[in-house]
This record gives sequence, structure tokens and C-alpha cells, in this order.
Amino acid sequence: MSQNFAARLTRQPIAYDRDQATDIAASFADLAPELRDLLANTAGCSPYLKALMLREAPWLRVALSLAPETVFTGVMVALNEVALDALPNALRQAKRRVALLTALADLGGVWSLMQVTGALTDLADRAVDLAMQRLVAEEIRRGKLPGATPDDAATSAGMVSLAMGKMGAGELNYSSDIDLICLFDQDRYGADWQEARAAFIRVTRKMAAMLSDITAEGYVFRTDLRLRPDASVMPVCLSMAAAEAYYEAQGRTWERAAYIKARPCGGDIAAGNRFLSALTPFVWRKHLDFAAIQDAHDMRLRIREHRGLNGAVVVEGHNMKLGQGGIREIEFFTQTRQLIAGGRDPSLRDRTTLGGLAALAAKDWLPAHVATDLSQLYTQHRDLEHRIQMVNDEQTHNLPVTAEGIARIAAFCGQDEASFRRDLLARLASTDRLTEGFFAPSAVETGPELSDHAKAIVKGWASYPALRSDRAQAIFQRLRPVLLKRLARAANPDEALVALDGFLAGLPSGVQIFSLFEANPQLVDLIIDIAGTSPALARYLSRNASVLDAVIGGSFFAAWPGVAALGAELARRLTENADYERKLDAARRWMKEWHFRIGVHHLRGLIDGFEAGKQYADLAEAVIAALWPVVVADFATRHGPPPGRGAVVLGMGSMGAGRLNAGSDLDLIMIYDAAGVENSDGKRPLAARAYYARLTQAMVTALSAQMAEGRLYEVDVRLRPSGRQGPVATSITSFRDYQMTEAWTWEHLALTRARVLAGAPDLATEVETLRREIIALKGQGASVCKDVAEMRARLADAKPGAGGWDAKFGPGRMMDIELLAQTLALQTASPARGVERQIAAGESKGKLSHSDQTALLEAYRLFWQVQAASKLLSDKPLDPDTLGLGGRAFLLREVGAVETEAGSAALTERLARKAALAEWVISAHLNG
Repeated sequence: MSQNFAARLTRQPIAYDRDQATDIAASFADLAPELRDLLANTAGCSPYLKALMLREAPWLRVALSLAPETVFTGVMVALNEVALDALPNALRQAKRRVALLTALADLGGVWSLMQVTGALTDLADRAVDLAMQRLVAEEIRRGKLPGATPDDAATSAGMVSLAMGKMGAGELNYSSDIDLICLFDQDRYGADWQEARAAFIRVTRKMAAMLSDITAEGYVFRTDLRLRPDASVMPVCLSMAAAEAYYEAQGRTWERAAYIKARPCGGDIAAGNRFLSALTPFVWRKHLDFAAIQDAHDMRLRIREHRGLNGAVVVEGHNMKLGQGGIREIEFFTQTRQLIAGGRDPSLRDRTTLGGLAALAAKDWLPAHVATDLSQLYTQHRDLEHRIQMVNDEQTHNLPVTAEGIARIAAFCGQDEASFRRDLLARLASTDRLTEGFFAPSAVETGPELSDHAKAIVKGWASYPALRSDRAQAIFQRLRPVLLKRLARAANPDEALVALDGFLAGLPSGVQIFSLFEANPQLVDLIIDIAGTSPALARYLSRNASVLDAVIGGSFFAAWPGVAALGAELARRLTENADYERKLDAARRWMKEWHFRIGVHHLRGLIDGFEAGKQYADLAEAVIAALWPVVVADFATRHGPPPGRGAVVLGMGSMGAGRLNAGSDLDLIMIYDAAGVENSDGKRPLAARAYYARLTQAMVTALSAQMAEGRLYEVDVRLRPSGRQGPVATSITSFRDYQMTEAWTWEHLALTRARVLAGAPDLATEVETLRREIIALKGQGASVCKDVAEMRARLADAKPGAGGWDAKFGPGRMMDIELLAQTLALQTASPARGVERQIAAGESKGKLSHSDQTALLEAYRLFWQVQAASKLLSDKPLDPDTLGLGGRAFLLREVGAVETEAGSAALTERLARKAALAEWVISAHLNG
């Protein structure tokens, strides 16, 4: 915006002291009336600004004829070439002029609040950076910084100042002090780091004095260095290594909150950014951090108690920063929510309060109207704070204690006193109402009466690891009645209590998870639902409680994104971690959240067993597709890039068919083409065959190794050519030769479900072409049905099935139907991988009648629904007698049966009937 100052005026204060206003009006009688009125009315409220107008009168007349942005730039540019001895006075003159310019731009409505605070922050940044550069240059000139040259002064020779608080956020208030943490890069100085530290300590002390000392020219910024680690014993400038060690071992929640706004503002900006990046795990926890709410609440209460701010709200003397309904309430509210969720979502890590509120609303962590209301209140509070400070350039947040003082502030705000009082009290009450409920812990409720059995279980909770700490016990004391009330409403309260007991017993710690439940009561209902339906899922949760983060992460109930979007999201997550093992742990955390989401959606009837099966397969495919290049890249750092054309990962069995259940492992094989290249080209080269064998093992390990975050999947590679005896990776030439000359019919059947999941695209195309060629060639022999019948008999001997609700094993059940479907795909040369399409291919090519197809498909769908549900309910074989009411109700709902004992019996009979029909069709086809 290039218009001059006068053209952009939108408001004026009201002169409180008419004599002072008249005096200034006379002094600036040559100015345009609107400018003269602004200066006069401002002087009538602020003795400090009146003095600045008179002292800087020649400069001010010119400044007001220009755009304020032009004036501000001119002030900053004038500092560029100032030498060290002249810098203190030059900075003080710049501060006077910027203070006058920003005050008038603020009071006249020429600049917004954020433009005003941004200009004040820019000046502070420039002052800190220039002071550091000039002082470090002097230390270099004196030979006090080992190995440093004059050119190093431009980056302060590895020293950096971190702007904290409002300066870090670009939100300095009108008479703000500046909070700095000064650090230096110890590694830059090797064994001489202590000598360098002594020089940087001198620089820090001299810089603070240069900025803070009051002289005849005034001061620049009061400088506070007390936010550094352990300020009572640590030097004013310390090494980054020492700071990192402190935060890792002793860092507290308030320090985490402080680092939300941290920003390098002077010196070696790149080194400062590297330090902040290293501190990311400390500030931004990988799990949702609801325990921070209690910490913030306790901190607020301590501040109020220390400052005597707990009384009734009155206008006189009210502290606009720390008092009830004040600025700090909004900042704490915003920062605490950022701490809770910012570890999972970098878009929430905005340094500014207004930006933070907007980001939280955009991701549904705040209702939009709450973010809007708090943003407006914050702006109004900050405007008032500025006017309080502008009166006498005091670093105060307290309103005057007299009625006359309040009347002056009201006039400064352009209001009469009565309106000012009324509006201020309303704003304070609104702020308190919007923020207090978030911080204040819930009162302890009274739980329901318990049976003796329930009392014995609840009594045992006190001994669990999750309740070891006093803090966990305090939170759980408030949470326990809520849990018990929800349990009382379960279909079978005692059954659900036993399952919840298992969940609590398995928790390694409790503060975070209990805080999460207390802040999100809807999660308690979900836990009770899970505990009362699926003890297996409850046990899983106790070992992986962090997956609950995803439930309140904003998109838990959104539409399924599909393989491509999932793979892209995981790939992005993996790039955020430089270390290979951290990538693998990140993949495990991510996969578990999505796996849990599928299970919850299935349990609650949002999707059926077929959709769940597809989603589990999509998830596994996305994991493999995203991990494969990571594994290859890590392997290549030691042994060089893959020789030849590379390799592909094939999914076999259910993975290849694109339908998994909650407990599925993965059948995988690898096919490669070295294309005649004998050895890899790396630091530790390998022969091509050994290279791909070890690369396969690396991929299997990446998927199945037990790490801090658990494992991704159990992996089975026995479907490769020659099974356990064959190499774990097979060249495409060997694969073709084996399939054409040695493979058994069961191995050709396995190919009917094979699918490339990751790897070189051109090789993937060739493998798929070869797969289709083998199926077309090998399915035509007269011995196919005989071979399959013999195989089926051997499988039946090994796994005869238990009848009842056993969906997988037994004559005519799921494995039998899948075997026939693969046989039909082989006989009809169909490239289809899914059971339904393979059976349809059999009907279309005359291998099955339409009625036979219908019988098989109806049976398979029923068996899959039971199998998918049973694997979600338990990791053991399904036993209707021990399933529990909740689990039985879920399974019966899945298959459309009535939730009664009669319904259970009807399901048993229905499974047997469908199996008998399918068995008749299968036997007729294989033995006909």
C-alpha cells in the first residue's frame, strides 16, 4: 500500500488532557488538519508520545508525508553501515522513531495490530543481529575466537540468538522487553570450544547492555536472558549440545510451550534452525499430549496466586496479560492445543496466536466460532495493552488504579469511560468463558454401586503399572466414576468390566491415556464398546494406546482414501525422519493407526467385512509400496544400487487377491532381473544373487522385526519357487524356467492370485505378462483336477476343521472354495485374482452352472463375513460359548442374524447348510 499517512487514517483517540493537545496542535500547525488532530489527541493521552513528537519533530514532518512502510524501511536501512562505537546511539534513535511511527499508525488505524507488532519485532531482530555482528567482529579482531576470520562476523561465527515469546512470534507489544536464548555451535570450535564460549558470553553481556541500558538517548529494548536452560546456574550463552542435553533430560511443559514461538533472530540463522529442528521431538510429541492441559492449568493457577490475581474482576488495576480473561489465557489456550496435536500435524505449529487459532479451527481442533471469537478478543486485548503502555512507555499490563487513570485509557481508545468499562468487562468475561472450561479439571463424580465381583476387580487397579505415579492416580480418580457409569450401560457390564480390566492391566503408563480420556469423554464410550465386544482389540489397544490419537485427529471417520493416497501419506511421513530405524518406527505408528481405524469402523458397522478386507489389503499394499524404496535406498548405501533392472515384490495368497482380515500375515516373494550384471557397485559390493537375497531379507526384516513401536506384519516367503529350500529371491529367468518345467500344480494355483505390489515398473509388466502366460499354459492339462483333489485331501487331513462357526477349515468352507476358485482361474486362463471373479470366470467358460456359481458365492460371502468378524474379535479360534454377549451380537449383526440364542443356533445351521452345498459343487467339479 503506497498511500501516504493522512490518506489512510480511519480513527482517532480522544484527547484526555486538552492543554497538552492544544500545545502539540500549535507546534504542528503547519500540518494537514487530520494529521494535526491525530498528533494533538495522542499527546492529550500520552506524555511519552508528546515528548517524542517534540524531539523528533523535523523527522516526523517528513515521515507523515510518506507511506509508513517507506518510512520504516528508511529507518532500518540507515542502520546498515553504522560502526560499533556509534551503534548504541543509532539504535536508540531508530527505536524512538519506530516507536513514534508505530504508535501513530496504530492509533490512526493506518496499520493493523499485526503490522504494528511486526514492525516492532523487525526492529528488535535488526538490533540484535547488528549488535551481535559488530561485537563478534570485535572479538575476532582481538583474536578471542579460535580460527575465526573477519568474514565470519556476518554469521556471528556460529553464535545465534533465539527470539522467544512474543518476539519469536513476531508479536512484540508496544513497550515489550525481548526474551532471548543465546547459543553457539560447539562443534565448530573442537577442542577450543571453552575459549569460544568465553568470547560469546562477553558478546551476550555486551549486547544485552547495548540494548537495555538507559542513556540520554533512551534505550532500545529491555533484554531478558532468563528463559535459557537452568538460568540460575547456566552461563548467558551456552553450547547447543548443552542445551539439547538439558531439554532431553529435564525440559518441562512450560519450556515446550515457549519453543512453539522460538525463532532464530540474529547471528547464525542456519545453525539456529538446525538446533530447533533437533529439538522438534522435545517440543512436538509424537502422540497427542493431553497431559499438557493439566500442566498449563497448574501453571496458570501458580501465576495468578503469585501475582495476587485470583480475586473478583474489576477494571481498576486489572492485569490485561495475566489476569482472569486476559491475553495469557488466550495464548495458553492456543499453545496448549498446539502442543496436544502439533506433534502429529505440522500445520498446527504456527508461531503466532492468531495463526495458531486459525490452524486449529481449520483442522477441527476448535469450533470455527470459538477461534473467531478468541481472535477478536485477542486483538482487542492487545490494542488495549498497547494504549496502557503508550502512556508513559512502561512495560506494564495493569490498568490504572484510579478512576482518572481509567478515563485517560478510555479516551486513548476513543471511548467514553462508561462504554469502555462495560465493553472491557464483557470481553474479559467472554475470554474466561471460552477458555476456562478447557483448562479446569472436571469435578470428581460419584460412580454407581458395584457388585462384590466388580469391587474386587476395581480394587486391583491400584496395583497396575499405569497407576504408579501420583499424577496418574489424581487424573484417574476423576476418570474412574465416568468409566464405571459407562460400563453400567454396556450389554453385559461384568463382561465389559473384565475386558476393561485387561486393557488397564496392559497399559505401561497412564498419565497420557487418562488425560486423553478426560479431555475427550467420547473415547470412553469407544473403549467400553471395544472392551465389551472385542477383548482382543482391547488388549491390542493396551499395548498400542497411541492409536487412539487418530480417533480425535480430525479425519478418523472420513471416507477411505485408497491405496495411492495412503502410500503418498506414508511416504511423506517417512521423509520426515532421516534415520532408517526411525523411518521404520514411523511406519509402524502410522500403520497401527489405520489398522485400528479399520477395526473400529468394522466393529461399529460403518463398513462390512468385505470392505474391511479390502481396506486391510489397501493398507498393507501402501506400506509395502512406501517402504520398498526406503529399504532399497538404505541397502544401496552399503552395497550400491540394485544391479541390472532391479526387483519387484509380489503379493501372494490373500495379499495378492486384495482381501485381508485383521490378523492376516503377508505372503510375499521377490523376483529380480540382474540383466547380466554380476556384481553390485558399492562400498561393499555383492554378487547379484547374494545382493537380491539379502535385499529380500532386509525387506522382510523391515516389515516383521519387533521394534520399539512393534512390528508391521508377519511375513511368509515360503510360496517362492522350491519353498524353504529355494533362494529367497528368484531371478526372472529362473522363475520362468521353474514354472514351466518343475513347478507343481499348487504352485500354478498360487500364481492365480499373485500381484506386483512394488518395484521396477518395466519388470512388473514383464512379471505380470509371464504370470498370465503360465496360467494359460499350465491350466489345460487333464491332471489339474486330479492334482487339486489330492491336495485338497492332504489339506483336509492337516486342518480338518471344527464345524460350528469355523469359517475357514472344513469341507465346503472358505479354504475349499478359494481352492476351487483358483482351479477355475487356472483352467479358464483367467487373470482374475479375487474369488468372486475367478468363480465367475468358471461359469462364463462353462466350467460351472449358474446355480453352482450362486451356491459357491453365497457360501463364500457368509464364510468371509464370519471369518473377518472372528479375526477382529479374537486372535484365537472362534468359540461361540466363550465369545461374550457383545462379540456374539456383533457377529450375528454382520451376517444379518437375530441377536438371540435362537439366532446363534440358526447361524450354526446356516453355515453347515452352505458348506454342504459348496462341498457338493467342489467335489463334483474336481472328481467329475
